Amino acid sequence: MPDETPIPAIHDIGGLARFHCTPVEHDEAPPDAFGKKVDALRQVLAQKSLMTVDELRRGIESIPEGDYFALGYYERWLRSIAGLMVEKGIVGKDVLG
Repeated sequence: MPDETPIPAIHDIGGLARFHCTPVEHDEAPPDAFGKKVDALRQVLAQKSLMTVDELRRGIESIPEGDYFALGYYERWLRSIAGLMVEKGIVGKDVLG
């Protein structure tokens, strides 16, 4: 019988052995200017009903592992937002470069 253990998505790393016993990063600092702009963009898109938090999370969770770990927190948000706007036809891929 084949192993039917589901493969976790990249964000679901809690049980992966390579992440056991690693220090927890406590980021108590407020967002920098970039983070504030990305959050403002998220808020505007949500207010205009162009994006939900659940869609943002889905986009973040779909980032490939190598990219996920190479990106910062708000960079992941921005990548998700950009992908969602392309997916919905609000922005063309050519605009994003």
